[in-house]
Amino acid sequence: MNLPGRPEPDHASDVAPPAATGPAHRRRLDEIFGDVLPDVTTDERDTTRAADRAADDRWFLDNRPPHHD
Repeated sequence: MNLPGRPEPDHASDVAPPAATGPAHRRRLDEIFGDVLPDVTTDERDTTRAADRAADDRWFLDNRPPHHD
């Protein structure tokens, strides 16, 4: 309640400083929560073989619309 003569509490000083983001902090979080997210996701990895990529390219070239020639 905001009564005259009483100053508003300053909650800005109650805020904790930002957490550390270094490797030690990351290891501590992994100990507590486990390694939930991998460092590299499957869409970032190149899992297709060169032959598969060539087959994809061939399909696109074979099915290219005439107006793209």
